[in-house]
Amino acid sequence: MASDRIVVITGASKGIGKAAAAAFSRSGDRVYNLSRTDPNDPNAAFLPCDVTDEAQCKAAVDAVLTKAGRIDVLILNAGFGISGPVETTEISAAQKQFDVLLFGAIRVLKAALPALRESKGHVLFTSSVAAVTPIPYQAFYSAAKAAINSVVMALRNELKGTGIRVAAVLPGDVKTEFTAQREKNPVNAALYPNEVKSVAKMEHDEQHGMSPDRIAKRFYKLSRQKNPKPFCSVGIAYSAVLILIKILPARFANWILGKMYG
Repeated sequence: MASDRIVVITGASKGIGKAAAAAFSRSGDRVYNLSRTDPNDPNAAFLPCDVTDEAQCKAAVDAVLTKAGRIDVLILNAGFGISGPVETTEISAAQKQFDVLLFGAIRVLKAALPALRESKGHVLFTSSVAAVTPIPYQAFYSAAKAAINSVVMALRNELKGTGIRVAAVLPGDVKTEFTAQREKNPVNAALYPNEVKSVAKMEHDEQHGMSPDRIAKRFYKLSRQKNPKPFCSVGIAYSAVLILIKILPARFANWILGKMYG
């Protein structure tokens, strides 16, 4: 049954965003892709938007409202990853990571909130299991995703009474172009002899991970819920990890992560 909702997805040119565009489009929603590149995807109308540019974010949201008149679902998904030790990662690289993942999402959100108040819509973030299980040599990616989780919780209280629903999906390993596009900081084998092996293990897991279609289906399910949980993952293993992290002593949980990736 067609629903004809207006759905805006940042970073829908590839990976999870593209899969989400297909899932919502199949269900009869009108999808707009806010991203830097046009994938010529029939499932989503493309509007150019670099989420690090506030003027572009506002212009893209305004264009959606001009064309469609409203926004019912906003999926804040645009992102990329960096790797490298905290010590040797340039501050500029860390700032770029936060600028895209965290502040990029907030720029688009701020532009869209007036319309979402009118529609009593959904705001859905792409977070990560890494937000609650910080991965060695991915400290800044993990920290940016953890910051998103904090924003989700704050927004749920700040927007209480407006009818806007806020939630995040925390994917684990997903097989997408994200892996190949990760920006790696220079390796210092003398200081960090385990770095190459650790990053290789992480990327192997990603490329043997689940299909982005499974994450897209979870986004669609959340968009239909009147009172979605703040956070959810996909798959029994990752859901179990999120539960265990809450109950295990922090030192023991971090020791396990070190064994896996350290």
